[in-house]
Amino acid sequence: MTIGELARATGCGIETIRYYEHEGLLPKPGRTSGNFRRYGQEHAELLSFIRRCRSLDMALNEIRILLRFRSAPEKNCGEVNALLETHIGHVEERIAELRNLEGQLRALREKCSSERSGKHCGILQGLGDIRDDRGASGNKHIPCTHSTKR
Repeated sequence: MTIGELARATGCGIETIRYYEHEGLLPKPGRTSGNFRRYGQEHAELLSFIRRCRSLDMALNEIRILLRFRSAPEKNCGEVNALLETHIGHVEERIAELRNLEGQLRALREKCSSERSGKHCGILQGLGDIRDDRGASGNKHIPCTHSTKR
């Protein structure tokens, strides 16, 4: 199948397929005599596996490990179990961070409960107050750069 057919069959974008190839998650496809990529059922199955892992918010390095074990079904899956436990820990940390964020947003929302001019808006004043740039734990919560995924 062509890259477009693979994209349609799996619901994955063409650029994403190329990216996964570049990252070594998908094996390079064969080529036609016209030098077009030709994908097989194995590519579709691997891509579905990768997409499922990504839907569970797994990082590319985690997926690489899982793919290595998937391609060696006779190996003990203890490392797979450990990987999943570690990933669950990351998810728990993120949930705690999001709950903290929710609390900060609710506290900010309480600073202005009615419509008024921007000059008197407690939310805008709260966002501009340098003393409010720390959470309850004292940690900075204002990133200076865009954060990247693990």
